[in-house]
Amino acid sequence: MHLGLIPSLVFLGASAISAAAEEPAPSLQGGSYEITYRLELPHVERWAIEKTTTICLSDAKGSVPAALPVLSANNPFGECTAANIRQDGSSFGYDIRCQGRDAAKAHAAYTVSTDHFKGRIAMVLGAKNMTMTEVQTGHRVGSCDSTRAFRY
Repeated sequence: MHLGLIPSLVFLGASAISAAAEEPAPSLQGGSYEITYRLELPHVERWAIEKTTTICLSDAKGSVPAALPVLSANNPFGECTAANIRQDGSSFGYDIRCQGRDAAKAHAAYTVSTDHFKGRIAMVLGAKNMTMTEVQTGHRVGSCDSTRAFRY
């Protein structure tokens, strides 16, 4: 390799890194999403049954998408709030905090793009100290239709 090319290659590499750093982080586009989810319990094999539902997500503000809900039945997170919301590139995560002593808590970690996502919500059910994980995969199927989608 000719030594005169090294400064040019270094400049091109720095330009590529700079351009990648300026690229905005992806955020979920609002609309109707079909989500396949399952609840996994530790040490329980073949129990996780996949279910599919459609929900309506509102448009994200800025680069952070709306917090995605826990979809499994009989979960205690309906009245809880999302906290510590953060996004680093396509990685998106937040904590779910509930009020009260020995309340349930969770941490959600997703990979998002403009029209699909996949992620895991690790949950601890308060005083029971029971742990489980909800696994979600979703993709946008169009605009919201109030007759067939839950709104979040």
